[in-house]
Amino acid sequence: MIRHLLAASLLVAGIGSPVSAQSKKPLFPEKPGMVSYTYRHSFQKDVAATLDTIKAFGITDMEFSNLFGRKATDIRAALDARGMKCSSYGTNYADLMEKTAEIAGIAKELGAQFVRVAWIPHSGPFTLAMADKTVEDFNRVGKILREQYGLTFCYHNHGYEFEPHGDGTLFDYLVQKTRPEDVSFEMDILWTFFPGHDPAKLLNKYGKRFQLMHLKDLRKGVTGNLSGGTPVENDVALGTGQLDLPTILKAARKAGVKHYYIEDESPNIQKQVPQSIAYLKSL
Repeated sequence: MIRHLLAASLLVAGIGSPVSAQSKKPLFPEKPGMVSYTYRHSFQKDVAATLDTIKAFGITDMEFSNLFGRKATDIRAALDARGMKCSSYGTNYADLMEKTAEIAGIAKELGAQFVRVAWIPHSGPFTLAMADKTVEDFNRVGKILREQYGLTFCYHNHGYEFEPHGDGTLFDYLVQKTRPEDVSFEMDILWTFFPGHDPAKLLNKYGKRFQLMHLKDLRKGVTGNLSGGTPVENDVALGTGQLDLPTILKAARKAGVKHYYIEDESPNIQKQVPQSIAYLKSL
């Protein structure tokens, strides 16, 4: 009887209860990855030294969106020598459509599983006609990458795709009209929030269609729009801006996002990247 009363009192106090144990689990226990664009100026000068800088943070997962004048095999060798990997390779729209085999070859040489495009060429507001052409292109090239090279194609949103359409947006249209087996997505959380949308809600809506994520934060006080652009100084350390990172990360885990990359476009990365890593660890 005394034992039962003691157990009950401990549960009421929250000691030893499942809820208490769960509340102490880190929300983001692993190390994030890094987008090469964050260190673009440094990579342009010295790839090996830049990888050393990133590895010093304990980060081993890279997304390269530029070869910085080097051969893919040389970058792969530098990664291998440091126990690092490139999980995603980013290229531009035209090259992927017109040089699919070459881009796939680079991705394979780097050891990447994903090929990513982050901008759809367009002038003025993004339109339904543009979206239709994009759907056709993405389905075609995504199938080639999957069937012929064993690669997964991902599109990285950039804000302009959230033009209203029907009951949703043209981004919804892109997701719904592309084939899930051939087209996946990389959510850039800043470029989802900037045009006025909730990253967590979108993750909950489309789940496993999102396989990759860019972790970024937007300076407080900045008002967004559908332009797909904002000054790089508006990128701030994670947890210091407007985005609700804990809620977004919980939704991302539920959706099954496979790789999370820090992307900081600002000129303050020496200060902000360590801040962002510390913030993720603190959650």
